[in-house]
Amino acid sequence: MAASNYSLKVNRQLLDPNFESYRLSLDPIPTYTIELDAAVAEVKLRDSQYTLDHVRAFGMYNYLHGDPWYQDSVYFVDCKGRVLNLTVTLDTALGKPREVFHLPEELGPCENRLCASLSLTSATWAMLSDGIGTLYLLRTGKRGESAFAKWEPLFSRHLRDPFIILHSVSYVTGGTLSVDVLLLRVQPDPTDTKGSGFSVSLEWLTLAGESGKGQERVYEVRRSRMLHGKSVPHYAAVEPRGRGLMLASEKPFRFTHVDGQPLEDPVPEAMEVEEKAGPAYCWYQTPEDITVSIQLPKGTSKEDVLFQISSELLRVGVRDRAPLIDGQLHSLVDPESSTWILKEDASLEVSLQKSSEGTVWPELITGDCRGEQLMSKEQAALLHERLAHLTAEDGNANVEKDKPPCNPQELEDCDIFPEDSSSLTRFDGDSLRPSHVVNLASHQYLFTVDVDAEEMPCLCLRHDVDALLWQPRPEQPDCMWEHIATFNALGYVQASKRDRKFSTCAPDFSYAALSECLRRVFIYRQPSPVDTVLFNRKQGRQVGQVAKQQVASLDCNDTILGFRATSERLFILTSGHLFVLKVNN
Repeated sequence: MAASNYSLKVNRQLLDPNFESYRLSLDPIPTYTIELDAAVAEVKLRDSQYTLDHVRAFGMYNYLHGDPWYQDSVYFVDCKGRVLNLTVTLDTALGKPREVFHLPEELGPCENRLCASLSLTSATWAMLSDGIGTLYLLRTGKRGESAFAKWEPLFSRHLRDPFIILHSVSYVTGGTLSVDVLLLRVQPDPTDTKGSGFSVSLEWLTLAGESGKGQERVYEVRRSRMLHGKSVPHYAAVEPRGRGLMLASEKPFRFTHVDGQPLEDPVPEAMEVEEKAGPAYCWYQTPEDITVSIQLPKGTSKEDVLFQISSELLRVGVRDRAPLIDGQLHSLVDPESSTWILKEDASLEVSLQKSSEGTVWPELITGDCRGEQLMSKEQAALLHERLAHLTAEDGNANVEKDKPPCNPQELEDCDIFPEDSSSLTRFDGDSLRPSHVVNLASHQYLFTVDVDAEEMPCLCLRHDVDALLWQPRPEQPDCMWEHIATFNALGYVQASKRDRKFSTCAPDFSYAALSECLRRVFIYRQPSPVDTVLFNRKQGRQVGQVAKQQVASLDCNDTILGFRATSERLFILTSGHLFVLKVNN
């Protein structure tokens, strides 16, 4: 696994420290129901698909596909092999979903069949998989304008094993259209004798067209790259113009083959060797302040030291050299009371004054593992005393005491963090090696959503109790993932929903929505001004904004198979019905 070399920078202006809770609203949500002519092409897991990876990849698959280029337009595939579209312009005049493409054969029972998957590549192109190993490139035309035009297949090829499409992107280079598509497979692995017996592979294909005289372009596979890992990625997307690949997964992935040829194992990078030599800096803390010690090159003078500090950022370095410390502090400090001094042994000592006294910092710089925290004997004894009640030899110690022993069986899902190896990685498209790695051990993945059709999909991560939305910016290496929105307390709320199946949010961030496996849908709106005067009795202050929670119950007992949100509507797909909820006017 590549070492973490990047940290997510939270925009504190998008956080609301005064958020209290969601208030249940009984306002009715207009709901419209469309009965389908044929059932959705649902593929249930077989007895041989028993692992958690099978459940994540295929059992929890979202059969409903939104169109980022045209709002309030969704697609799905039914059991007759038809790709159907519903575009809403007037809620009270909903028609039947119309057919835009028909697969050569109906999606009947098949031993190795997976769910048919669709990826809208651009405003005029789409990629389709039939679930048995055939990949289609479809020319859709401008879908918003040609409402009744049929999609035209320009490429189809049967690949070796069934797969689902995770993401695709198209671009034009030198007058030639190229399409990058990412395919997912979960396959038996005979070499995995201690694990589940399965491995996950990602195939990154590049398609391009060649034109003849007076002939239609012929599209072929120009390049194939294969990655292997041990867990289904939560997030996977190709960068615009195919310049890179981003993955969020619990286990690391690595490239193994290019165009069918195996790759040699990469030589460990110098960064990993240097990290074993010793920490880049040392630091220790008291309840009031933090002291950081950094060893500088011999002969360094005060004029060579570069020091920048704000309430939440710290940057320390030497002139004409890479920064020694550069990142977001774990918590706020007082920059006016923070100082530094250069000692005779060329060590730099930085003193930081905590803004909140008494808080214990688990790390100095968020996501930076290069530092070492030092602890005095007094601090160690105090910490041991505070944690003694958690390590009692008697599991049934006296619970009447002020500090009863910890019972791990009482932990909820919201208290569980991902594995330490969980990471968000950006792979360079040329070298096929990681260029940016973020440790997600404390940031649980929540969902993926398309906010801007011209940008990569966003991913939502849990930070403390909140849910933070991150927009990838591959063109900005110094700000690879930008914090663009916050859903207050949603990280904690979604963990309390034990029957939760899907999560999403509106592209304008006006609300977030969760669905259970059956019937119930929860909508969490952003705080909005209230018309009446409200007071918080405990704090004795006026409440100017209220965040509302709404619950909708579908008039159907079928399993929810698809879930998509637009700025105005929420689309919910079951095996025999398509529901449209008018969330915003």
